[in-house]
This record gives sequence, C-alpha cells and structure tokens, in this order.
Amino acid sequence: MLQTTRRQGRKRIVSFYKDRIVPHLVYWTMRSQRLRPYRERVVSAASGRVLEIGIGSGLNFDFYPQRVQQILGLDPSLRLLQMARQALNQSLSQSRLNVTFLEASAEAIPLEGNSIDTVVMTWTLCSVPDPVRTLSEIRRVLKPNGQLLFVEHGLAPEDTIRRWQNRLTPAWERIAGGCHLNRPVRELIENAGFAIIQIDAGYMAGPKLLTFLSEGRAKPVTS
Repeated sequence: MLQTTRRQGRKRIVSFYKDRIVPHLVYWTMRSQRLRPYRERVVSAASGRVLEIGIGSGLNFDFYPQRVQQILGLDPSLRLLQMARQALNQSLSQSRLNVTFLEASAEAIPLEGNSIDTVVMTWTLCSVPDPVRTLSEIRRVLKPNGQLLFVEHGLAPEDTIRRWQNRLTPAWERIAGGCHLNRPVRELIENAGFAIIQIDAGYMAGPKLLTFLSEGRAKPVTS
C-alpha cells in the first residue's frame, strides 16, 4: 500500500511538472531574441495552407506573410495551445491570420493526405517521441509540390560533442520536456522521403551541445 501511494505521488509530481512547469520553460527558452532571425527567415517562406508542427506558445505568428491563407497550429500540450491563443490575440498580425488550433500528436496528424502546402517546424523535431513517424505523417499530409520549412538543433559534427550529446540526452530528455540533444536532423528528413532543397547548418552562439542548428527547406520526393 505504501509503495502504491509513493508511485501515485511520483506520478502526480511528474504530471504537474510536465503540464505546468515544462510549458513555461519552453516559452522562456524559445522566446530568446537570438532565435528571432531564424524564425523570421523560416516562417516568412511559408505560403498557402500551413501546418505548424509544435506551435507551442505561438512565437511564430508575427512572421507569417500575407500569402498564407490558413494556419493549422498543432501541439499535444493544452497549456501551450492556451498560451498560443493568448499570443494570437496580442499579435500585430492577428487581424489577418486565420488560425485553427489542433490539440494532437505529430505522430497522428488529424488531417487528410495531400491537403497542406507548407509545414513549418521550429525546434520541434528534437522533442517529438517518434521523429520517424512524425516525418512520415508530415509527408502524408503535404501536397506533392508542398514544402517543409524547418530550423532544428541536433547532432553535432564533431565526435567529442556527439559523445557528450549521446551521454547526456537520457537525463536531458527527462528535465527538458522530451528534448533530445542528438537527433540527426538532415538524415531523418532525407530518410523520410524528402529532398533537401536548401540547408544551412552550423553553430549559433552558446553551448555546442545545444546549438548546432540546421535551417532549410525540403520537398517530398515524387516517383
């Protein structure tokens, strides 16, 4: 009985941390001004009907261009979606943005196939539980001539940094909302059936474990 009570207590603590603490950690981390130029470059290239994977607290709203017809903002966190709605109401672009929020997993996107012109991912692939399944779903919903726009942090090129990323990821994942330090971004995207049209990879300022970024655009490979 005591063990059961302890397990229930631990579950409540974990749930509270995940539901209440992590969304605010994500918000304060991702609102860094150093990330703003990356967001602006990536998001400003969107067009048509857009699916943003991991919309989080809505930090990308101000960068969407007028040619975007609709934004479908997907996130599994109800708390982050609530924060995104608040951000939309305060956005300078609010009057022209047509936004629908989807509380759902990126591994099971609740949309029809070939229905999206642009998918946007900004620092999301690191934290989805199954990146292979997520990219497969992204490819499914994208139109054959659609585009995937992304900026992600991931596996560094140097062996020494990689070893530390691999070593620290299990602990980092638990405290950072599922974030993995060691995902090979380009490899994952290409293996999912995308052709990289443009990519810029390199370190931004900060600890190398966290700051190797891949920014670019990819299209579904058509046979």
